[in-house]
Amino acid sequence: MQRPENIAGQELAGEILAPYLHAQAGEFLRGLRLHREAGPDNHSTEEAARALRAAARRISGTLHTFRPLLDPAWADQLRTELAWLSGTLAGEHACSARLTRLLDALHRLSGPGVPPPRGDAGTLTVGAARAGALLDRQLTLARTRAHSAALQALGSSRFHAVADAVALLASEVPLASTAAAHACEVLAPAALDAEDRLDRAVSALPLARAAHPYNAEALVQESESQDSPWHQVRLLLRLHRYAQEVLHHGLGEPDPAERLLAAGRALDRHRDAAEAAAAASAAARTPRIAPTTAYALGVLHADQRHDVEAARFAFQRIWQPVTVTTAPSTSAPTATTAAP
Repeated sequence: MQRPENIAGQELAGEILAPYLHAQAGEFLRGLRLHREAGPDNHSTEEAARALRAAARRISGTLHTFRPLLDPAWADQLRTELAWLSGTLAGEHACSARLTRLLDALHRLSGPGVPPPRGDAGTLTVGAARAGALLDRQLTLARTRAHSAALQALGSSRFHAVADAVALLASEVPLASTAAAHACEVLAPAALDAEDRLDRAVSALPLARAAHPYNAEALVQESESQDSPWHQVRLLLRLHRYAQEVLHHGLGEPDPAERLLAAGRALDRHRDAAEAAAAASAAARTPRIAPTTAYALGVLHADQRHDVEAARFAFQRIWQPVTVTTAPSTSAPTATTAAP
């Protein structure tokens, strides 16, 4: 990220922050219009909901990072409402994506290339069909409930109040007096704080263990207890990336580095695999299911936990890439880890 002294010109913080929020508010309203025009239950509706969530996340993240430059009461209120809306709209898509992920994994695991357990030929194949049917019932029910919640939310007075607030944001941003300072004095330091929070959270992760792909840690309870810190890093990475977008939007510079985008994709994969494993585990606790079904769900849970570890490995390779250098006293190359 750029340091404050590297930001040239005499731009005021508000002159950079306000246009970015105007643009994201416009994206939100555009997504809302497309959602209304698309009608229920089709691909266009899903795309419009995704655009709504993306704009809501960017506005909310910007309000969080640059809160000192904004009216605090207004920023906190709008951020809370946008978080509610984004979470409500995300539920249906999350259930659909989780079901697709788990059914695809079951199909892969029950293929002819996977050996059955000792002395029980075909158990996984038989149990996989029943496990798939159980997951389909449970996650389809969850998706239906999430769909109903989203429809109810979109028709509520609470949502209309959020939409009105965003519509006002498209033309006017309630800036604090600090926004009249130069960007290098207040805007860039706030973005640096977001980067520092991310760096501290990443440094607390067990990246040394994550450097081993598909390790046995995937199958122990400690791996699941570590999910929350990784999820927190994902959120902090998103805030850091949005803060970078604000600076780049105001200064006309390139988009955030591909490294941030790749790290975000790895952490998205981590989140998806962890939640899919939790869904498989919850299904396995269903009363009176057949042993073959429970076995297939156990294999599925282990498979998703392995993917969690693989995602952690991918993030570690992106965040701390291994470079090859030559030691001064020998011609043999030495592997080192670059600083984040």
